[in-house]
Amino acid sequence: MPGTKRVNIKQGIRVKVVQKQHQRSGELTEGVVSKILTNSSSHPHGIKVMLEDGTVGRVKEILK
Repeated sequence: MPGTKRVNIKQGIRVKVVQKQHQRSGELTEGVVSKILTNSSSHPHGIKVMLEDGTVGRVKEILK
């Protein structure tokens, strides 16, 4: 499931995000959402979140 819509993302779910410095390489970081940082209902590059370990990135994939 893509992470471009805010309604799909909740605190505590497992996601893969791309950090700002890894946007060119596309390297994904896996973690659990602690905070949703994007206020709008959708974003074409993914909703920006903070993971439990403090990593900030845009959601590329929502894991089951």
